[in-house]
Amino acid sequence: MKKLLVALASFALLAGCSSDIPATESESVTIREAWIKSADTGMTSAFAEIQNTGDTQVRVVSAQSPASSMMELHEVVASADGTMVMKPKEGGFAVGAQETKVLQAGGDHIMLMDVTSPLTPGADTDITLTFEDGSSSTFTAQVREFAGAQENYGG
Repeated sequence: MKKLLVALASFALLAGCSSDIPATESESVTIREAWIKSADTGMTSAFAEIQNTGDTQVRVVSAQSPASSMMELHEVVASADGTMVMKPKEGGFAVGAQETKVLQAGGDHIMLMDVTSPLTPGADTDITLTFEDGSSSTFTAQVREFAGAQENYGG
């Protein structure tokens, strides 16, 4: 009986080792369709699709880029007077299991608060997303000309 219990315990350990569960949140994420609105100075926005191929929710909690000295995760909401304003997204962006979070003009997006050098159409820049578990994922976003999404910053 003792040998059977040892064999079953060993099998259980080996089965746990071959699990397809990602070790970090970033391992289950793919970033697609990434782009940044062109800007010479000041603020601008980045957009992308964040696809979670894992079986558990992931949460983006921050972003960094050499193109900006300060970045925030933003949402667009109605203010008390009904105008649409941008504000920091409390708790970051949650991406459900097997879901895609679309960051888009007029909705949730990544805000480059202080562009450090001109972002001209056709150029590329890297953005690194950090997840709730501390893991990160870096992707390249193309700079594009875009005249829309002129929301106000609600601070």
